[in-house]
Amino acid sequence: MYRTHTCGELNISNANTKVVLSGWIQRSRDLGGMTFIDLRDRYGITQLAFNMDTNSALCEQARKLGREFVIQVEGTVAERHSKNLKIPTGEIEIIVDKIIILNKSEIPPFTIEEDTDGGEEIRMKYRYLDLRRTPMLNALKLRHKMAQETRKYLSNEEFMEVETPVLIKSTPEGARDFVVPSRMNPGEFYALPQSPQTFKQLLMVGGYDRYFQIVKCFRDEDLRADRQPEFTQIDCEMAFVEQEDVLNTFEGLIKHMFRVVMNVELEGPFPRMSYDEAMSKYGNDKPDIRFGMKIRDLSDVAKGKGFVVFDNSEFVGGINANGCAEYSRKQLDELTKFVTKPQVGAKGLVWIKYNEDGTFKSTIDKFFTEEDFKLWAAKFNAKPGDLILILAGAKAQTLSALGTLRLEMGSLLNLLDKKVFAPLWVVDFPLLEWDENAKRFFAMHHPFTSPKPEDIEKLDSNPGDVRANAYDMVINGVEVGGGSIRIHDQKLQQKMFKTLGFSDEDAEAQFGFLMNAFKYGAPPHGGIAFGFDRLVSLFAGLDSIRDVIAFPKNNNGRDIMIDSPSKVAKEALDELNLELKKKEK
Repeated sequence: MYRTHTCGELNISNANTKVVLSGWIQRSRDLGGMTFIDLRDRYGITQLAFNMDTNSALCEQARKLGREFVIQVEGTVAERHSKNLKIPTGEIEIIVDKIIILNKSEIPPFTIEEDTDGGEEIRMKYRYLDLRRTPMLNALKLRHKMAQETRKYLSNEEFMEVETPVLIKSTPEGARDFVVPSRMNPGEFYALPQSPQTFKQLLMVGGYDRYFQIVKCFRDEDLRADRQPEFTQIDCEMAFVEQEDVLNTFEGLIKHMFRVVMNVELEGPFPRMSYDEAMSKYGNDKPDIRFGMKIRDLSDVAKGKGFVVFDNSEFVGGINANGCAEYSRKQLDELTKFVTKPQVGAKGLVWIKYNEDGTFKSTIDKFFTEEDFKLWAAKFNAKPGDLILILAGAKAQTLSALGTLRLEMGSLLNLLDKKVFAPLWVVDFPLLEWDENAKRFFAMHHPFTSPKPEDIEKLDSNPGDVRANAYDMVINGVEVGGGSIRIHDQKLQQKMFKTLGFSDEDAEAQFGFLMNAFKYGAPPHGGIAFGFDRLVSLFAGLDSIRDVIAFPKNNNGRDIMIDSPSKVAKEALDELNLELKKKEK
């Protein structure tokens, strides 16, 4: 028997009990007459005690043990003289009688502590060591609990968990597919699913009216903190439902998760906000409503006063940073540098200080009067002590830049409290978006999203004005889930394909199996998919989903631990009828 107990379960009630423990050495402390070792496993830490006076040979053996050695000890539970009440085992220690070294360890490349000295790259290279750290353990324990609670809630709501294929057909919409060559079908390829979209719709046709799975999905796209080439979704679909049914069901799931996992009660129905309102007031379609500072349109009062920057701009807008009128010139210059970064995209920043004495100071004093500034201040509900920040330019780009500036100010003013959770539904998205380069419409979500019934007739006359029967759940400025009511009518689906520029032949080649299924009685249906990695990182208060994934990839899509992707032997390529193209010099 390697152990009678774990390193996290013994307490004062076990005093005088003979025990066997196994684990890793977290740290060792040599105090002359006594040596103490912290023994760690997944469940916690237990202190081991060695006394030079009572067993010098054993004490000497303990002093030679290094960090991360795997050992087994036998001994007796005793009350500690110096207690550590911060841990469950902190009132006891083990008076060791015997040590067995199960495996030695080299010196780790970074300290395996809560606050490690290892950077992200080295921790990902030695992920099996990083997994021993308490923050990683807690993140994966949280992930496990959230998965279990998801299954419990959805099963209680009569959802069935059904697995769908991983090797599927490549489709032209969405991000790039990862493709897999078929040895048995030379020259042909599978694709890894970006989502189980068509399969879950087929399950609705098959009569499985409530489906879910916690499923791996794959997208070949540029990576960032909240993206991985392979990620996990809570994927769900329901038949015989309208939008309200879906929103109520999955609002219930999120409330259940917060209540059971976080002990946080989210009161009342989640707010609803249209896409147009989100873009005009927050500058993006995933607004963080933990704080105000909404965007205001100043075009009607700022133009026509002789200030060329405003007069020649499609849109002039701003935000009110409450209590920031005391910002120094250096701080304002830093904000100007921020908004003019390429990723933000503004050409400059105009600021107006509403001083405590009721006067105004601005970079554009000579173009506008005190009365003008009072009118502007009224639009922002500004008070003495506030700072108004203004951008101008093309409307879409300026709103986006103001949205980014708003979040930056929220961060600078400590308004982004990770212990506060502000969920909402964003609804009424555009069905289509125009691509100027391709000179055609693309689906904003995917080609199977249903238009609002009252907008269907616009598909022929004005496709850009058609609203989608689609919805996103946003929490603290993070899109954690999105879905839509699907098209279940074959003729409407054909019209949608035509609007997207598909010929009948292309639509049949890509989606003929789904269109054929619709001939045999497809029910009205809709669903949603939650980004499980994002949800876990949100619950954990972490900014990167890599910190809640056991074996993630870096920003280049590489697993640097196993050195993947990697080259394969020529024989394997020959079997797959593949030939690598030589790079041009």
